[in-house]
Amino acid sequence: MSKEMEFFTFLMEQYARYKNTTADKVLHQLDELNLTDYVFGMYEMYHSEAIENAFADIDKLIEAKSK
Repeated sequence: MSKEMEFFTFLMEQYARYKNTTADKVLHQLDELNLTDYVFGMYEMYHSEAIENAFADIDKLIEAKSK
């Protein structure tokens, strides 16, 4: 497994805990909004800063796409 995939899995699990849901549900929502590849591609930024910043960014992305 690549370091990017390992981090993406970790991020989905932690974000799900933050949102009080499951990683499967988070991934399903990202898939529906066509955001999965984008979030996966943000590895360089997300892994180098506080994970809470990634959570805030994902929240903003979901909100923007859900409108």
